Amino acid sequence: MTRIFTLLLLAATAVLACGVDVKVPACPSTTSFTFNTGIPAVDPSCPLTEVQMCYTPTQLKLAFTAYNETEFYYDASQTTNGDIWEYEVVEAFIYKGADDPQTYFEYEVNANNVTYNAFVYNPSRVRKEGAPFDHAFVMDPFGDGFEVDTRVNKKAQLWHTSSVIPLALFNGENPRGSTWRMNFFRTVTGPSTFPNQQLCGWKNTNAANFHITSAFGRVKFV
Repeated sequence: MTRIFTLLLLAATAVLACGVDVKVPACPSTTSFTFNTGIPAVDPSCPLTEVQMCYTPTQLKLAFTAYNETEFYYDASQTTNGDIWEYEVVEAFIYKGADDPQTYFEYEVNANNVTYNAFVYNPSRVRKEGAPFDHAFVMDPFGDGFEVDTRVNKKAQLWHTSSVIPLALFNGENPRGSTWRMNFFRTVTGPSTFPNQQLCGWKNTNAANFHITSAFGRVKFV
């Protein structure tokens, strides 16, 4: 009987493991992955983007490297929580939990080291037309423990940004063993194409809309 129970437990563990897209280790180890597909169409012409993550008991450490960058396009007049998403940004959508979220955190950075920090209220889970869709901004991110450092290398055609996000924001300190839902994106534009954007993402939402939460990947802290 014990042997049967053990086999069932192992089988269940294997099934759960198959449902995990990324395992995030404790720092200083990191996990990394890349994406270069367009949204909604599978478009390999999207520039390559790398994501790196690790965690401490109190912080999520998140880094993006935006490769094949030619424009480094942003509005220099914009400041924290401005509409930086109109230009070129990298983005992380983060939710503590394993279900398809209705409320989640949207974090963006541009090449000018400006951030956008807001909880998104999306009860339809798809930003349905006519349904409520709202944002609650984190008004003092640096006072709350956020950190960001962005470096531009025009010669190498890339920019790299490293961020620290406090896990207390999610009631999520000491996350080891928990599974969260996340997705990662990049917008690409320039003077000749603005305001049109190329939309790139890790998990394809199959629509010109990042706010489809069933598409969020599953991320486990190990």
